[in-house]
Amino acid sequence: MATSNDLKNGLVLNIDGQLWTVVEFQHVKPGKGPAFVRSKLKNVMTGKVVDKTFNAGVKVETANVDKREMQFLYNDGEGFVFMDLGTYDQFTLTPAQVGDAADFMLENQNAVVALNEGEALYVELPASVVLEITFTEPGLQGDRSSGGTKPATLETGRNIQVPLFVEQGTKVKVDTRTGDYLGRL
Repeated sequence: MATSNDLKNGLVLNIDGQLWTVVEFQHVKPGKGPAFVRSKLKNVMTGKVVDKTFNAGVKVETANVDKREMQFLYNDGEGFVFMDLGTYDQFTLTPAQVGDAADFMLENQNAVVALNEGEALYVELPASVVLEITFTEPGLQGDRSSGGTKPATLETGRNIQVPLFVEQGTKVKVDTRTGDYLGRL
């Protein structure tokens, strides 16, 4: 248990049996009336974001979330198999637990898996990853006033927009949060 004054970004709360992570918070002391904490919470399982206000000093239940470094081994068609690098135990995560991270994961790549009471909640990847372009059309220079983009397919199967000069076989840096092209290597 913690109080609303102890809220900080990344803290996971257990509210009505659901896990919510604190995205942002603000302590407010109005000129009149008691202080309160205005927060933005994100549901760990569904990704839904809500605004919630807590009175100052109110007790909130925190959830114990254990983040472990794991290695993605393979996708067996039913789920994604990860190995804990500390204990060498293997876990199979469902596509819902992995979420959008599946679009940027390669076999033998490390990721952080968040666990609550032994159950996997979600997968965190680094902010950016390096992936190879497996298919893209040749870029044609034409009439335009700014740099153009074209669709490209990454080795994981994800489609992204890249500049016209990027060719097939090029390794590119991709933002795992938005799926945007960040540069080539």
